[in-house]
Amino acid sequence: MSPPIDWLSRLLHMVPVSGRVEVRCLYGAPWQVVYDPSPPGEIPYHVVLAGSAIVEDFAGGPRRRLHAGDIVLLPTGAAHRLHDGSGATPLPVRYRPGVNQTFSDNAGTEDRLDLLCGRFILASPHDRLLGSYLPSVMIVRGQAQSREGEEGATSDQLAALVSLMRGESDRESLGGQAMLNAFSAALFTLALRMAGQTQEAPVGLLALAGHPRLAPALAAMFQRPEEPWTLPALARLCNMSRATLARHFQEKLGRSASDLLLDIRITIAANRLKQPGASTAAAAEAAGYQSEAAFQRVFKQRMGLTPAQWRRASLA
Repeated sequence: MSPPIDWLSRLLHMVPVSGRVEVRCLYGAPWQVVYDPSPPGEIPYHVVLAGSAIVEDFAGGPRRRLHAGDIVLLPTGAAHRLHDGSGATPLPVRYRPGVNQTFSDNAGTEDRLDLLCGRFILASPHDRLLGSYLPSVMIVRGQAQSREGEEGATSDQLAALVSLMRGESDRESLGGQAMLNAFSAALFTLALRMAGQTQEAPVGLLALAGHPRLAPALAAMFQRPEEPWTLPALARLCNMSRATLARHFQEKLGRSASDLLLDIRITIAANRLKQPGASTAAAAEAAGYQSEAAFQRVFKQRMGLTPAQWRRASLA
């Protein structure tokens, strides 16, 4: 039997993610915070340390209630708002700088909220890869009941990490900002792991990873992206027909298996081109292209730049 493939580590090796904590919100109802769309390469996140909140994205998604321990990520950087759900006019907020983050509070005394807000940072073109294959709003529940096995262990790890972040935010100690940012980057990995282990995995890569019959195809594309994978070959790995595999990918990913494979290959090639002295031929080979001309054509279609232009821009 082949050993299991850690596709998530391979993804995060391809797509380095850093994080930063920005604001600690301490509000009493009624309150509201509105966020504009994030710039490319930024994924906002919010961690509910105490209390509860309603999150809404302005694209028309459903209202979702967050409780203590819950984490919400917005992989596409969508405009959104958080509020207490009362519908009352929100109280004015104050901002004050701290040693490691900004603090925001209001004069409200009802239904207190303690919220840690930050963002994950991805370099281009990696923001497009994650933004295209994760849901626009992703909620990771921190205190769900009856978690066992790997899911329970990850839930405990996530709770411990959130506790560390809260403690570091409380202390305002020397080096705290560096600690919070390091914890923030780890939070991204644990949140994706947790979301992929739940019984109600969201759409996108996590839904594929959580589907036992589809996981072999996902693992193969991340483990050996340079191989000439075809739909029949991937279907055989999953012990299903080509039509069934294609339907599952479309339902769970919103894209075909070949779309995902192409994005993985282009990401690998873009990373290779950033290395000093790397040639277009070497990038093409790393991405599984035997024809350099074909690689250049596909790369420009996907990236809007030729490999040479991309290399110059990334090294500038």
